[in-house]
Amino acid sequence: DIEFMIKNRETGHHRDNLSEESRELIGNMRGSRVEKSTILNVLNGNLKINSGQILINGLDLYKDKEKLEGVIGFIPQDDLLIEELTVYQNLYYNAKLCFRDFTEEQITESVVKLLEDLDLMAIRDLTVGSPLNKFISGGQRKRLNIALELIREPSALFVDEPTSGLSSMDSDMVMDLLKEQTLKGKLVIVNIHQPSSDIYKMFDKLLVMDKGGYVIYYGNPIDAVVYFKTMTNHVNAHVSECLTCGNVNPEQVLQIAESKVVNEYGKLTRTRKVLPTEWYELYKKNIEGKHQEKDVQEELPENHFKVPSKFSQFKIFSIRNILSKLTDKQYLLINFLEAPVLAAILAFFTKYIKGTLINPNAYIFSENDNLPIYLFMSIVVALFIGLTVSAEEIIKDRKILQRESFLNLSKLSYINSKVAVLFAISAIQTLSFVVIGNLIFEIKGMMLSYWLLLFTTAAFANMLGLIISASLKSVVTIYILIPFILVPQLLLSGTMVKFEKLHKSLAAYRYVPFVGDIMTSRWAYEAIVVKQFKDNEFERLFYDTEQKMSESVYKYTFLVPALISKINDIDKKIENEENIEKNKKNFKIVINGLKEIQRTYPVELDMNLSDLGLDNYNREIGIKLKKYLQAVKKYHIRKYSKYSNEKDLKFESLITEFKEKEEVDKLKQKYYNKSLADFVLNKQELLKIVETKDRFVQLMEPIFHIPDLPHGRAHFYAPVKKIGKFAVDTFWFNIIVIWITTFLVYLLLLFDLLKKLIGFLETKKLRKPKIIVKENDS
Repeated sequence: DIEFMIKNRETGHHRDNLSEESRELIGNMRGSRVEKSTILNVLNGNLKINSGQILINGLDLYKDKEKLEGVIGFIPQDDLLIEELTVYQNLYYNAKLCFRDFTEEQITESVVKLLEDLDLMAIRDLTVGSPLNKFISGGQRKRLNIALELIREPSALFVDEPTSGLSSMDSDMVMDLLKEQTLKGKLVIVNIHQPSSDIYKMFDKLLVMDKGGYVIYYGNPIDAVVYFKTMTNHVNAHVSECLTCGNVNPEQVLQIAESKVVNEYGKLTRTRKVLPTEWYELYKKNIEGKHQEKDVQEELPENHFKVPSKFSQFKIFSIRNILSKLTDKQYLLINFLEAPVLAAILAFFTKYIKGTLINPNAYIFSENDNLPIYLFMSIVVALFIGLTVSAEEIIKDRKILQRESFLNLSKLSYINSKVAVLFAISAIQTLSFVVIGNLIFEIKGMMLSYWLLLFTTAAFANMLGLIISASLKSVVTIYILIPFILVPQLLLSGTMVKFEKLHKSLAAYRYVPFVGDIMTSRWAYEAIVVKQFKDNEFERLFYDTEQKMSESVYKYTFLVPALISKINDIDKKIENEENIEKNKKNFKIVINGLKEIQRTYPVELDMNLSDLGLDNYNREIGIKLKKYLQAVKKYHIRKYSKYSNEKDLKFESLITEFKEKEEVDKLKQKYYNKSLADFVLNKQELLKIVETKDRFVQLMEPIFHIPDLPHGRAHFYAPVKKIGKFAVDTFWFNIIVIWITTFLVYLLLLFDLLKKLIGFLETKKLRKPKIIVKENDS
């Protein structure tokens, strides 16, 4: 009583009863517009039935799946070969995934024996190639496809269109091979389209399907011609074969079943003489009862199939993947030359030579205005090559994965093998990019840091490429989607458009807005720029001192005067009793400003800011606050002077160490880039402080400004990120964030969450409207 109906369609496989034993070759012929492989996918478990049971020796196909491992084999119509591997390698690695307990000698012996049995030994070392770039013939490809299933000796073999696209000689050879399997005790069920007379006669039973998924015949193939002739009252209904040559015309079965009504003008109409439902009723009445289920419960045939451990599967998948890539010389050439060539192009064209008075052709790293652009383009390249190298990885294996689903192999092992190989490729690509780019651009002392960051970025892109490869249905769709992934990464990286100058619904001053936080390009670019400025061989000697100087300058030059101005404004409005709402905002800004000052000023205010409100504020309090701020200003002026002297002493000490000031200048020219410094010091911005709804925000020298938020959020180019009381260097913090994002994408891939979401959205599409036409009076 099996029944399967395709969702939202009136087709599939209508209720039916079939029962068959080993040593039988069953053919499935279909009428026009009949779902091609539905019956095979129902019987092999790929499609779950709506009702009924499918039993193999008394074991339920769905409930007893583990007990039936290795019993069923499925050979789809399409080639499921790894085109870059040889004939032998395709079969060998498939065998490795099937026989956990076999030794290397036993696996090799099984592979060689099957190659000899299928007459493939002579081509064992030939690369399979694609259908358009052939190294082996179509018949040999089809036999190799069959060999992939026969190697594990399944008891029930389902084959979809084994003769499609083959010559008559190759078709006969393939069908002879399948017939031999039945003589070895297997049950073979084959989808067939327009078989020759000889192939038609090979079948022990024939199943005929009509439009809508109705079974209309099941029985002896020769008797099928007689049955359909008899049901339609043909002349010589008892004649099934040509009396002269003995050939059978298989097409006659479908021609009779689908024959059309002839109108009064002698022309065929679109109306069928016998509808599929009528043939189905005739089938149930005349045939179905003769094929009731046999009450048989026996032990399953001996089966050596055992899946290797997850780690062994990981190794097999990885080796197979690596070999397929090593064989594809074009793939290797493009992927391993792409990164260094792009590095050479980028570095060469952005190597701005300003020259000196003595030598106009001299290249000075510190004077190269293009370093920020070069670093940004490096991030873009890492994202691009990471995406392109992985975008087709899973989609090209989709059919192979469908066949291997019968082996119940570990998805985790397969995914991890893809990830490991792609990460290795990206590691090599980014290393070659950094080596070539840094040598040409003359970036010194940053080789390892640059490589680690670009590799991290490429690894994220690898995972992104894998998830879209696993979730989308076509390669074209994938490459259409890539710009939609990359363009936001460019736009919202904080480089092309400042975060504070985005649309007002997205812009933020105090910290990077959420749209920036979800962009890997933002984390990567910020990390590489901060690292280059902060940790180069010259700046690292002065950074801590300059950071304290910058903090003091901001406090006494901008923040303190701005707060005093706000207090004066509050006093003025309180006296005139005007604009209470504006006063509330100003008061909140003052309180937040005082809290910020108290974090670095050693003398506490002699009042509790938490208890201070606009309702208990007066001029005396205002005077006290302004005196406090004046003291803060003097403190930071003294502090700046102290650290300025400290910086001068460090510089003099450096001159003493190098013996000449010119050598110190050379050190700076080699490691310190002025254009990059302008970026991270925000020198092109005229505003140094900005007022938001509840506080003043520092825009001056963000690279020296320590963020105050305790949960990792910070302004762009922040030198550190705070987690609670701990300050983590921006370079390492950002790398950790990218790896966490990469791991989250990995989980999405592992559990097919994006694919499920796309499937869910597709089911929500509106159904086609039904048009109902009603007669009216006219």
